[in-house]
Amino acid sequence: MLTRLLIAVFVALLALPQLAHAAEAEANKWLAESKRLAFLGDSITAAGAYVANFDAWLVSRKPASAPEVIDCGLPSETVSGLSEEGHAGGAFPRPDLHERLDRVLKLTKPDLVIACYGINCGIYEPFDEKRFERYQQGILKLKQRVEASGARLVLVTPPYYDDQRAPRPFSYNAVLDRYSDWLLDQRKAGWQMIDLHGPMTREVERRRTADPEFTFQPDGVHPNDAGHWFIAQQLIRFFGDKEAAEAATPEAMLAARGLPEDLLKTVRQRVNVLRDAYVAAAGHKRPGVAQGLPVAEAEVQAEKLSAEIRKMTAAAKR
Repeated sequence: MLTRLLIAVFVALLALPQLAHAAEAEANKWLAESKRLAFLGDSITAAGAYVANFDAWLVSRKPASAPEVIDCGLPSETVSGLSEEGHAGGAFPRPDLHERLDRVLKLTKPDLVIACYGINCGIYEPFDEKRFERYQQGILKLKQRVEASGARLVLVTPPYYDDQRAPRPFSYNAVLDRYSDWLLDQRKAGWQMIDLHGPMTREVERRRTADPEFTFQPDGVHPNDAGHWFIAQQLIRFFGDKEAAEAATPEAMLAARGLPEDLLKTVRQRVNVLRDAYVAAAGHKRPGVAQGLPVAEAEVQAEKLSAEIRKMTAAAKR
């Protein structure tokens, strides 16, 4: 009996590289077939930096045919529909993705959706089974609705929570470990999943062996520039470009491909213009978010920025 079990484990371990290769090939196929990408998430996604870094990588690969990227992140949002008592000083509860998801999908018409939720969904409290169930239900509903719209979904595990920078009586990052483990387990069912939480946790631990004060998130939650690049690196690596993912910064990634640093600035402008327009047009219940241009005007502005980007890439090829 033990021998059979050991053989089964050995066979399963041998299959892991093949499964990983198959998942990477499928992800690359999805990306290649996509003309429009939508990003969903909370304030980390809404900040736009890692989205723009990823967009710049897309441009560096195929300047003339990179898919359009629309950042639909919304600050404070959860996929669980939960909110802690007195959130934002009692000014408003956390917005629920599902209140706006159908409108976002109808408006953006994405071929591929990349979504990252979890850090807000535990509402910064100790692990609780009921909250965890709400998160699981919210993720399942997200997957169902994205796929029903005709789009494909890639999920990203929650980012690291820096317990050292924002200490609590318990480890909130350990709570997110549970959320992340559940997501990763869905790979067995064929879900496409980018692991951010594990690599980010290990990277902070590694850096702190030399610099105990190192952080990607000065306030414990929101990444700095290095943190946003680290997130983008995990996405880039997932889609098969390990060489670009090894660059120290997004600027270094572009420079290695003979592209100017200013390209990143222009890509960020384009991401921000489209984000503000589409998030506002879809509607939401989060106060204090920039209104943005009407979508038609934003698309015109984005096309002007795209023309600048094409000029930069064309000049770099000469």
